[in-house]
Amino acid sequence: MHFIQYLNKSSSPIYRMKTRLLICLLFISLKSVGQDYSSFKNTISQLRQYSIISDSAQRASEIEKWFAALRKQNQIPFVVEDSVAFLYQGEAKSVSWSGDFNGWGYDKAFQNKGVQIPNTNIWMLKSAFPKDARLDYKIVLNGSDYILDPENPYQQWSGVGGGSPNSELRMPLWKESPEQITHNDISHGTLKHDILINSKILGYQVTYNVYLPYGYEKMDKIPAVYVTDGYEYLLPQLGNMVTVLDNLIAEKKIKPIAAVFIDHREPVNRSNNKRMQELAMNNAYLDFFIKELIPQIEKNYPVIPDPSQRAIMGTSMGGLTSTYFAFARPDVFGMAGIQSPAFWTKPQIYQLCSNPANPKMKVSMTSGLINDTSKESRKMKDILAASSCEYHYREVNEGHSWGNWRNLIADILIDLFGTK
Repeated sequence: MHFIQYLNKSSSPIYRMKTRLLICLLFISLKSVGQDYSSFKNTISQLRQYSIISDSAQRASEIEKWFAALRKQNQIPFVVEDSVAFLYQGEAKSVSWSGDFNGWGYDKAFQNKGVQIPNTNIWMLKSAFPKDARLDYKIVLNGSDYILDPENPYQQWSGVGGGSPNSELRMPLWKESPEQITHNDISHGTLKHDILINSKILGYQVTYNVYLPYGYEKMDKIPAVYVTDGYEYLLPQLGNMVTVLDNLIAEKKIKPIAAVFIDHREPVNRSNNKRMQELAMNNAYLDFFIKELIPQIEKNYPVIPDPSQRAIMGTSMGGLTSTYFAFARPDVFGMAGIQSPAFWTKPQIYQLCSNPANPKMKVSMTSGLINDTSKESRKMKDILAASSCEYHYREVNEGHSWGNWRNLIADILIDLFGTK
């Protein structure tokens, strides 16, 4: 920095311009030197060399040792810098890889078909991703049989209602949020499970869970966050949000808060998930919150009855709902946590949020950059930038997955309830 500042004081504009050009070239050169792909090329080259050994027994032995070495070092998929070689060993007519990187089949431009290495039963797909990416995927055998990668220990659960695990590609610079790690040496909050409310507005029962911070009995009233898709945010394999709350409160990164986790599954038939109707800018569902749920929470728990201390939070359709609730009723919700919002399903949300009469509120929004909602989220970011909102916006090199959302829960809570 001092070197550059010194150059800026030079009396010759041409000298300064040439020197800056040399510095830029130097930085580019250093960056390219830092990308060492030799181990990637050498490892793939070894496999191809072993595949042309004429003696079949020796060929099979060398290939098995090659594959076993990668397996032992937990290097399948094989990743160096931003390069990836997906690998599968087994008999099949075809092998491909499907996941966040090709929108689970919707992105036809991504070449996802593997190539069988001649004279072997090893299939390979080479690709490249940002070095801090994290992506869900599965191996597809014979065009229809989706399986977990048998050589990859990393998995991420996904999908409505808990779904099932996917294999997880972790690029070299990706890091798990430290708030996702359970610590036994801190105080833990209390979770009130499966509370029923009979909604006259909706005409059916709704289940919710309530998190209360450690020692809440001795505290004054505290802020609250209402969380849609609450079952998934609670599940350790998905959102794991109780762990995040415990850690952030213990570390004094956020104020002690209550969290209300609303379950969209029918209480007597958990396979019936009503989220797609409840979270689609549903005015009756908003009325249920305002006239039934919030009054019941504020009657039974020590939460502050003030919109500036009340947040709504959700992901995907829940992200759409968080935006809708906050901007339709800013007199109720003064804060919104919005993750990978499904704005494309209800484009009228942009007009609602463009109202210049909207009062100031806190908004924290996140999106993935790989077949997620960054296009729609950026449009909303521009609207927020032109408003009186206090907003934060983050993008990560991930897809539409709980691996993305769980890692950003702490950031959103700090944005909305931070102690600084």
